[in-house]
Amino acid sequence: MDFNKWMNEKLPEVVNLLEQNIGESFDSQIEDGLDLAGRNEIYKILDNILAVLFPGSFSKEKLSREDINFYLSDMLRHLSFKLGKHVRDVFRYRCKKDNCENCDCETRASDAVKNLIEQLPYIRTLLMEDIRAAYEGDPAAQYIDEIILSYPCVEAIATYRIAHLLYKLDVPIIPRIMSERAHSLTGIDIHPGAEIGTGFFIDHGTGVVIGETCTIGKNVKVYQGVTLGALSPFDKKGIPRKGEKRHPDIGDNVIIYANATILGGDTVIGDGAVIGGNTWIIKSVPPGAHVYNRVRNGESNK
Repeated sequence: MDFNKWMNEKLPEVVNLLEQNIGESFDSQIEDGLDLAGRNEIYKILDNILAVLFPGSFSKEKLSREDINFYLSDMLRHLSFKLGKHVRDVFRYRCKKDNCENCDCETRASDAVKNLIEQLPYIRTLLMEDIRAAYEGDPAAQYIDEIILSYPCVEAIATYRIAHLLYKLDVPIIPRIMSERAHSLTGIDIHPGAEIGTGFFIDHGTGVVIGETCTIGKNVKVYQGVTLGALSPFDKKGIPRKGEKRHPDIGDNVIIYANATILGGDTVIGDGAVIGGNTWIIKSVPPGAHVYNRVRNGESNK
């Protein structure tokens, strides 16, 4: 069969089969929720929020101190309008999926956006504590601005703190879009549901994974390749363990070195503990303990 005949006879069959398959399994219609264009809009909105938090580092234009007030006002008005539209869309989408008839999506969306905008000064305060922890915790850091401009943990943690607030406000879909965008850019994967205290520093960062139900205390330092994950995401019947505590709790002033793996919802790392690199931990560690692998005669011992 030549190509033109194939185009006229066989291609329509493929199209019809694909349409049927999509109609049976596709979870949302184009006009519902967020499509690819909506996801890209969320990326732009996130960039704008980062630019509001750190205008000297994330803004697309050079700003003087005299321009800041006008710039912030203009940006916040713009992103409030844009974000409000998408938050309304995802609330409506979830209501449709859940057959909800009692929810006021317009009000919930408006309240969520207002809450986020009003909390931005507080989020920036938290982030400055994270950045100061990076400055004090990394001997190679010479300037605060150097950290904001070049350290991947800044974008990852800033995105997390924005997405976490939206997650706590029960906004569907958008927090995950934000966190996965940061993951793709930085190699740092922080679920927006995780609870992370102030003064959090991820050194280097590549390959760090922090799960949904993980809690992290104050002044915690984590190195590259660390996993704070679930011991098993499934129960004994192979069903995903949704809605339960699956990830560890990390206390205050803990240091976790490169490629350590800490798993399980019952696992607690006590305050001040130091977890050595390449360790595998599925049981709780007492406060102040040092856990490490010691190599002796070619054998690894804990």
